[in-house]
Amino acid sequence: MTTPLTLPAPPEIEYEEVTRRMPMYHVILLDDDAHTYEYVIVMLLQIFGYPPEKGYAMAKEVDKTGRCIVLTAPLERAEFKRDQIHAFGADPLSAKSAGSMSAVIEPAPS
Repeated sequence: MTTPLTLPAPPEIEYEEVTRRMPMYHVILLDDDAHTYEYVIVMLLQIFGYPPEKGYAMAKEVDKTGRCIVLTAPLERAEFKRDQIHAFGADPLSAKSAGSMSAVIEPAPS
């Protein structure tokens, strides 16, 4: 009869859980003086689902300061929303409007 072989217990391993947040990015709408408030309000409603009151406040901010943060999100979503702004089309209420408004993406402070 053979004696059973006893192995030493494996060393206990401690796992450290590290939570990392995804970097966030601002989608910034840029003013160009070729689009009406109505265009901005409708665009923000259709792309972001913002109510008209919020759309008006953002249209006013972009008109006054030249830019407005319309969304803060992870990079992939921010790029998608920026592309939707660029694809929205010209303002039918403005003869100066040749196309969509412009938007840029910038890293949000962490």
